[in-house]
Amino acid sequence: MIDSHCHLNYIDKCGTVTELVDEAVKAGVRTIINIGADLESSQTSVDLARQLGPVWATVGVHPHDASTVDDDVVDKVKSMTSEKKVVAVGEIGLDYYRDLSPRKVQRKVFRRFLELAVEVKLPVVIHTREAFEDTVEIVGDYAGDLRGGVFHCFPGSVDDAQRVFELGFSISVGGVITYRDSRMARVAAEVPLDRIIAETDAPYLTPVPFRGKTNRPALVRHVYEKLAELRGIDKAELEKRVDRNCQKLFGLVEVFGG
Repeated sequence: MIDSHCHLNYIDKCGTVTELVDEAVKAGVRTIINIGADLESSQTSVDLARQLGPVWATVGVHPHDASTVDDDVVDKVKSMTSEKKVVAVGEIGLDYYRDLSPRKVQRKVFRRFLELAVEVKLPVVIHTREAFEDTVEIVGDYAGDLRGGVFHCFPGSVDDAQRVFELGFSISVGGVITYRDSRMARVAAEVPLDRIIAETDAPYLTPVPFRGKTNRPALVRHVYEKLAELRGIDKAELEKRVDRNCQKLFGLVEVFGG
């Protein structure tokens, strides 16, 4: 199993990062992609990837913090992308739900990081909340030059997912698919399986039966189990196929067997 999106450095009350990673490995999670959301967490993500074998990193600035981005910030993120275990630029995108940075600024910064991803030849991890139309429009301007990417914790419909796929992107699903009457679950049941990867978004969006408690990478197994149920296939086969999707997307391996 692979947790394609978590924030190890934001998880507290559940042990040290090393303990969280050890717990995940014991649960069958072989790869954890730790997501950068600002300069500090991006650098932490790089440091953790250096120190811990199962951990890989992304670097970027979340739309909440778009107002903090200037040329120096972009340059620092760019320098991090040269690290061996950095697999994507992100978490980047648009968030019109909280509007913690002005929308015009969010759009400008989003474009800057997409341009950076094109330059450094890395895929992107995209956050979009109440901003799907603008997100798709902007990504469309760069999709032909990008090495793909993922709309994480996918918020849309089956039709929305198809638009994402037409851009050459994937979607990720997390603990939300275990919730009652979840639209994400309906999408996960219907769209092509080769365009889906799994995540926790830990410490957020904890899956049933642990909803209400702090999420952590070990719990991604509940996402896999629910996804296998939704698709009506054996969990081992589901795991093999979803992990391969993630490996291809982030360039984690070059040759696939089986």
